[in-house]
Amino acid sequence: MNTLAPFSSDPHGAAGRRLKRREFLRTASAATLGALAAGYPRQLLADAPPSKATADTVIVLWMAGGMAHTETFDPKRYTPFEKGLESKAVLSTFPAIDTAVDHIKFSQGLEKIGAVMDRGTLIRSYMAGDLGFILHTRHQYQWHTGYAPPQTVAAPHLGAVIARTLGPVNPALPAFIDIGQRFDVGEGEELKSFHQAGFLGSEYGPFLIPNPESAAASVRPPEGMSASRFQNRERFYRRLLEASPVGRYGSEYQKESLLRSFDAAHRLLNSPAAKAFDLALEPKASYDRYNTGRFGLGCLLARRLTEVGARFIEVTSEYIPFQYWDTHENGHTRAVGMKQEIDAPVAQLVRDLEARGLLNRTLIVLASEFSRDLITEGRPDKTVKNQVQVPDRIEDMKFYGMHRHFTAAGSVLLFGGGVKKGHLYGRTADERPVKTIENPVRIPDLHASLYGALGISPRLSYEVERRPFYVTYNGEGKPITDLFA
Repeated sequence: MNTLAPFSSDPHGAAGRRLKRREFLRTASAATLGALAAGYPRQLLADAPPSKATADTVIVLWMAGGMAHTETFDPKRYTPFEKGLESKAVLSTFPAIDTAVDHIKFSQGLEKIGAVMDRGTLIRSYMAGDLGFILHTRHQYQWHTGYAPPQTVAAPHLGAVIARTLGPVNPALPAFIDIGQRFDVGEGEELKSFHQAGFLGSEYGPFLIPNPESAAASVRPPEGMSASRFQNRERFYRRLLEASPVGRYGSEYQKESLLRSFDAAHRLLNSPAAKAFDLALEPKASYDRYNTGRFGLGCLLARRLTEVGARFIEVTSEYIPFQYWDTHENGHTRAVGMKQEIDAPVAQLVRDLEARGLLNRTLIVLASEFSRDLITEGRPDKTVKNQVQVPDRIEDMKFYGMHRHFTAAGSVLLFGGGVKKGHLYGRTADERPVKTIENPVRIPDLHASLYGALGISPRLSYEVERRPFYVTYNGEGKPITDLFA
């Protein structure tokens, strides 16, 4: 429903990618304008959720750029680097290591997360959508909204759906907080298309914190501006908005939603909960355990915000083309660095929430838009045009690692929020193509499981343009009950 024809997969190369990005931006912009014109998105009746809520808060740890499953949470046969190595012989470039669960292995470099695996569930059978030519922001859009772009309406981020449906845990805090993604680098405009509440209204959109070290500045007036001047500026803008004719700044509902977001901002500025944003208040020993970089400090900020009643938080390793997990070359070397960045803070987040009695009601989700493989682009039975050239034999270290986008398998790690402990779900082949062979998990059912943990039915919908817009694709998502205790 609401889905336009998918992008053609015919254009290839840089020119084709530019065309697709322009089309993505054009349709996303049109949908955003449509959202501004939309009226009140009435919540429609839905089937009851399959069970009572097991979580109050969700923390998504987003491995942006494509985290290779065989290099992280689903290791296969290890092949060390040597010049002249056949590319097709390489399945994993790291040896497997033990975790706290006897039957679950990780790859080297994830020892700390492995030590807390007895608190969580590992999905090894996530399958990304088939969207034709692979573009990171399109797959990220689908993962975060449940719908493949382009859409005729501005589809809301799942954090916005949760914010609208359940509201904040703590009324002083934004219900949806996003940490770590900048929009002035790489495909910033495409990323903006799903970092929003769409037709649900501005008040449910993300409170954006690009840099966790600067989070405290986001809950106080700009430097050099007095509180009274800040309040006068806000009052002037509010009067301007209130006096504007309907349609100039969107529908009456959208205008009222924006005004309510002002009220929420003022509640936060004057609330004791604002101190949670200030990482300078964290004891040094604790700060240092998280401080592996911006992602690690984002995990620390997520823990502090959970303590004061956050509802939905996303922390991203950040998507910038050809950086971080986007390993078009130097795949092994880059994976070493990314593991060093995520291993300690993710494990510490689990341990800290557990120690504070918060893990049972906080669902942590570590995921990526798709995986990577050295040989296959797309999936084995539905390959797409290669975007990376890989030689038949590896003579240079930069070709050692996983470089191509792989959608036939991937890993999702879950902690807390009622999930089973020390549990493994799904299986992949031991030889290439290392695809899902048991219990495939696709986005509608994954989302249904996350919503179900919060007590939200996967068939919940909101009326927009006189049609129901379901929180899972067409209301078809089914919770995976085997993930939960």
